[in-house]
Amino acid sequence: MKPPYIGRFAPSPTGPLHAGSLVAALASYLDARWHDGAWLVRIEDIDEGRSVAGAAEGILALLDALGMHADGEIVWQSRRKDLYQAAADQIKQDTYPCGCNRREIADSRLGFAPDGAAIYAGTCRHGLGPGRTMRSLRVRVPDAGHDEITFIDRFAGKVTQHLAADSGDFLLKRADGFWAYQLAVVVDDAEQGVTDVVRGADLLDSTPRQIFLQRLLGVPTPRYLHVPVVRNENGEKLSKQTGALAVTAGDEPAAVAALLASARFLDLDLDGAQPHSRNDFWQAAIPAWGRLLARRAAA
Repeated sequence: MKPPYIGRFAPSPTGPLHAGSLVAALASYLDARWHDGAWLVRIEDIDEGRSVAGAAEGILALLDALGMHADGEIVWQSRRKDLYQAAADQIKQDTYPCGCNRREIADSRLGFAPDGAAIYAGTCRHGLGPGRTMRSLRVRVPDAGHDEITFIDRFAGKVTQHLAADSGDFLLKRADGFWAYQLAVVVDDAEQGVTDVVRGADLLDSTPRQIFLQRLLGVPTPRYLHVPVVRNENGEKLSKQTGALAVTAGDEPAAVAALLASARFLDLDLDGAQPHSRNDFWQAAIPAWGRLLARRAAA
């Protein structure tokens, strides 16, 4: 029998795990452990062109060194393409081929989505024009007035987005042949039985599109919790592109130091504990996460 709570951590192997990613990993792990649930790890390498050789193995080794052990086999998106194709086939009445190139999309965009993506103008919504061939696959969102998606985030509270205005018809399969993140993550979460998604707030604006796809596919919508993202001194989200340094945990003190840094960022109150080992840290951090949830709920 499956546990009532199934969470997951889903890193992209575009480089080693950095402090920002560790915060998301820690939050998802603590939430699963506080709820006596299962914690899964999924390698989101669907964009194979950006994956760095050996990065996934390095991430998995670091999680293990920090004492964060997955409850089940590791799933790799690059090995699940048949599932994404089957999902696209299931909702084909709501999708259409798009023949626009990047320049045309940029020139005709209706604006920018909250995550910075160009809002597609719907050029190919009613069929490919003369001489055009399919470059990508898009899903048709409802027209304005029928396009509202609202959900309650466990940290951010009520979130509302209007898909027609805020995202437009978005990609399911890209021009380079790779399945888009929005489809892959929805299919994977449903197939793995994920009940709770805990991740960085940079993905909050993607959630309405994922809920829309969940409804089209007839799969459950998980509960969501988006934690703040770690930023550098210039206010930029930590990433490989902004020079984020890899987390190291070569010995016990280094592992504890990395975990404590993430705990401080999450504003965890360890109730005076001063852990000197990974086991000490987890014994203090799991109830501290429960206290943090209680404070957020009371705020």
